[in-house]
Amino acid sequence: MQLLRGAALLLLLCATACWAQEDCVCTKNKRVTNCVKMGDTCQCESIGSGVTVECDTLTSKCLLMKAEMTGTKAGRREKPKEAFEDTDGLYDPDCENNGMFKARQCNGTSCWCVNTAGVRRTDKHDTNLKCNELVRTRWIIIKMKHGEREAPLSTGSLKKAFVETITSRYMLDGRYIGDIVYENPYITIDLKQNSSDKSPGDVDIANVAYYFEKDVKGDSLFHNDRLNISIDNEMLHFEKIVVYYVDEVAPEFSMKSLTPGVIAVIVVVILAIVAGIVVLVCTRRRKGKYVKAEVKEMNEMHRGLNA
Repeated sequence: MQLLRGAALLLLLCATACWAQEDCVCTKNKRVTNCVKMGDTCQCESIGSGVTVECDTLTSKCLLMKAEMTGTKAGRREKPKEAFEDTDGLYDPDCENNGMFKARQCNGTSCWCVNTAGVRRTDKHDTNLKCNELVRTRWIIIKMKHGEREAPLSTGSLKKAFVETITSRYMLDGRYIGDIVYENPYITIDLKQNSSDKSPGDVDIANVAYYFEKDVKGDSLFHNDRLNISIDNEMLHFEKIVVYYVDEVAPEFSMKSLTPGVIAVIVVVILAIVAGIVVLVCTRRRKGKYVKAEVKEMNEMHRGLNA
């Protein structure tokens, strides 16, 4: 009898565990596996790293990137038709146990230093490179372009919609939202979060920016929950998004790491300055010659009058 009771209890526990696992969906991260419901919280393992993540908050950008690289290499996830790959932005990162990026990242024989957003802030070197600290990204600038429309959006309604979306969908404290500037059709959002401002439980602006960028590009990290921003009862559609990062310590790039476009701009500016100097020198020389000729003519006139 006791044996039967024990077997029945074991079956009940197994059924409960299986039911909890089936009901457990990580709504804020679809790149997870082995999800188990622990009380009211869903806990899962991040793909590629096996690190346990809490599904009631955003997952760190480092773990998300690692999961994306793992999914890409394994061929489990189909990319959207409009997706393109940023060769310098997407890599297989090394993450700390808490999900943060390690200060030094490597890819084969090349290594570089990153900020808290995982963005490269130095030139690429060999494996002897030392990165003393993980520099914090204190300011993230998100620039977007919305689709064509006959009339510009209401600036007040636009700001309200984005503040509500960022605070509710991405769980960012409103005090970290800076300026929201609208210049039809461009929208600029500033997220600012210094080391001294961030509390232990606060969502990091780097994670918010990554989730938001993925949403705008149609590759949402949320489970069956695409981004929908409505302004004055009209759905907003985006055409382009660019994200810029400002660190607490200036990046350490050399001239050789600059892109050909930037180098071309610098060369044009230098040539323009040189051309301006040449024109100025030539003008002064011509003016000097004119003054000298005028003085010579005046002297000859004086001589003629005295004679």
